[in-house]
Amino acid sequence: MEVSIPMQAKVKLGISACLLGQKVRHDGGHKLDRFITWTMGQFLEFVPVCPEVECGLGVPREAMHLVAAPDGPRLVTVRTRVDHTERMLTWARRRLAELEQEELWGFIFKSGSPSSGLEKVKVYSGQGKTVKTGVGLFAREFIQHFPLLPAVDDERLHDPAQRENFVTRLFTLKRWRDTLASGLTPGKLVDFHTRHKLLLMSHSPEHYQILGKLVARLKDRPLREVAAQYQTLLMEALHRKATAKKNANVLLHLAGYFKKNLSPAEKAGILEVIGEYQKGNLPLLVPVTLFHHLAQKYGQTYLKEQYYLNPPPLELKLRCHV
Repeated sequence: MEVSIPMQAKVKLGISACLLGQKVRHDGGHKLDRFITWTMGQFLEFVPVCPEVECGLGVPREAMHLVAAPDGPRLVTVRTRVDHTERMLTWARRRLAELEQEELWGFIFKSGSPSSGLEKVKVYSGQGKTVKTGVGLFAREFIQHFPLLPAVDDERLHDPAQRENFVTRLFTLKRWRDTLASGLTPGKLVDFHTRHKLLLMSHSPEHYQILGKLVARLKDRPLREVAAQYQTLLMEALHRKATAKKNANVLLHLAGYFKKNLSPAEKAGILEVIGEYQKGNLPLLVPVTLFHHLAQKYGQTYLKEQYYLNPPPLELKLRCHV
């Protein structure tokens, strides 16, 4: 049976409120991102969060930035030098407890923000110098509190490879949680792992091997203990980038399933497509679509059920870049 993603089953995602068009920035403006709201919004349910407004600061308000300090960057207003670090951290820890109840699958942060920037946020030193090494105070608390949840900022989300990685992690985590919610059994865990084998191989061959051994020894440990370890390793694996080299290895592995079905000329054509993809002349979607068709044509049940050959909706524009 071919796998698919039900359109009604939206993924719940936290997001910086300004990216939804809410006028919560220090100058009373917003940073509406139409790709996020219009395209991704078809498949996502958003939980907006604005750290600065929710911790009690008004709109408009004095701009803030991160200032270097021995115990870590401080959140300080630009002109009057008021330190809002403790206010922000106190609110953040309370808000994170509330977000636990939302059962989020991930978060989209506003890049560059001293409260929500996920990486490379400017940190100012006493000598007027800046380094882009900071993490926004709320973003830092979030990733420490939810270390396995996929997180990305709006800037990286517009990079095709980063977007693909983020969306892949989101939907895989949702499938995993749905499996747990249905009542996990050894058989369901084996089935989940089987359907994700090629996807895991494309991200981390090392984790693919480790997870395979973990599942093979299911009877040796309590199921709940195995499931907890499996989830951690699963999300660690998918956090790794699926490179052209790793994808090409998976595609060559796929080609082996059809060696008895195809003529020499057809096999050569497939190898040519894989080669052109690896050179950067074709998007991954081309060979994946080809193998999806072959799996249907020749009744390869194992391959038809692979999520690697059934990525999320085309509207999210995954695997289309070269």
